[in-house]
Amino acid sequence: MTLLAFDFGTRRVGVATGTRFMGNAEPLKSIAVEGEARFAAIEKLIKEWQPDALVIGVPFHPDGAEHEITLRARKFGRQLKSRFRLAVHEVDERYTSVEAESRGAKDVDSMAAALILEQFFREHP
Repeated sequence: MTLLAFDFGTRRVGVATGTRFMGNAEPLKSIAVEGEARFAAIEKLIKEWQPDALVIGVPFHPDGAEHEITLRARKFGRQLKSRFRLAVHEVDERYTSVEAESRGAKDVDSMAAALILEQFFREHP
C-alpha cells in the first residue's frame, strides 16, 4: 500500500511518500503555489506515485485545542478527498516541523510530511 502524506501550510505544502510494507517515508518536495496550481501539482504527484490513500497532518495547540490552521488543514483534507477520490487519514502533527529542523532537513516541509507519514505507520500498523 503506497501513501502520499502532506504537511499543510498556508505558503507551502510538504509532500512525502512511503509504503505500509516498509513502514518508512521519503520526503519528496514542497509545493509553493496556491489555489488551483497547488492542486494541479498534487494531481501530478498522485498520477506519478499512484497512492492507495493520502495522509494529512493536522496541527493542534500543545494542550490539544484547535486553532485556525487546524481548521484550514482539515478543509484541505476534505478538498483532497473530493478531488482525488482517495481516502484521507488525519494525523496529529504537533512539532513535526520542529523535529525536521532539528534533523537539519534541507526541505523542512517535505521532511515534516515524512515524519507525519511515519507517525501514521506507527499508529496504524
